[in-house]
Amino acid sequence: MKEQYRLITKTEPEKRLLLSFKDRAGRGDNGRITVRHQGGGAKKLYRILDFGEEKMGLPAKVIAIEYDPYRTSFICLLEYEDKEKRYQILPHGLKVGDTIICQDAAEIKTGNRMKLKNVPVGTQVYNIEVEPGKGGKLVRGAGTLARVSSQEGEYAYLVFPSGEIRKIYSECFASIGQVSFPEHKFINLEKAGRSRLLGIRPTVRGSAMNPVDHPHGGGRDRTGIGLKHPKTPWGKNAFGVKTRKKKWTDKFIIQRRTKKKK
Repeated sequence: MKEQYRLITKTEPEKRLLLSFKDRAGRGDNGRITVRHQGGGAKKLYRILDFGEEKMGLPAKVIAIEYDPYRTSFICLLEYEDKEKRYQILPHGLKVGDTIICQDAAEIKTGNRMKLKNVPVGTQVYNIEVEPGKGGKLVRGAGTLARVSSQEGEYAYLVFPSGEIRKIYSECFASIGQVSFPEHKFINLEKAGRSRLLGIRPTVRGSAMNPVDHPHGGGRDRTGIGLKHPKTPWGKNAFGVKTRKKKWTDKFIIQRRTKKKK
């Protein structure tokens, strides 16, 4: 096992917490490809994770740390006082034998989950709810974290990894800490075969194709795209076009994410 996976203590998952899905290979309900470059890959089973507050007030002990093929972070297997076992996202720094709890107000300790109104300003949080009682939706990728910048009325103001500042209802829950495996961004796949095992098919430049296959196709050697603006494989403009549709959560965004300088 490679050095970056040294934290894993258990290789066989809990059978009761597994689901099996049919591989869609990037295709929609009508069978057409809607997401390119997907297909193949090693068989994998989905781990059922607890993103919410279903076990309120019950302390849980970390009994194992596992790999999850469906996400970038590690997951931890918890055993509650009633002997029930559940998976959760593993926060950075939590070890086997540690105890965590979910309740309205708890100790400010890595892995504990509580309402945002009870989280001090400057605290790092992850697995954040957008609607009370709907489970964590934000900040769940490897190494990510948000920071509580202020509390104002019924809202808590959070700074996200992208630089976006957003207000979240204070009654929403969040977990204390940072998501595990921050080294994930430094992983080098090293060879094409490993990429294929992850279900990623090869990507070909549109300008290397024939005109019938792509709007950028045609010409000789490294010819430019030959169009006024870049276009998608379906001929739609792709230059400066907004990709985010209007969402009801837009009203909670105080400051948009900052663009990285090239």
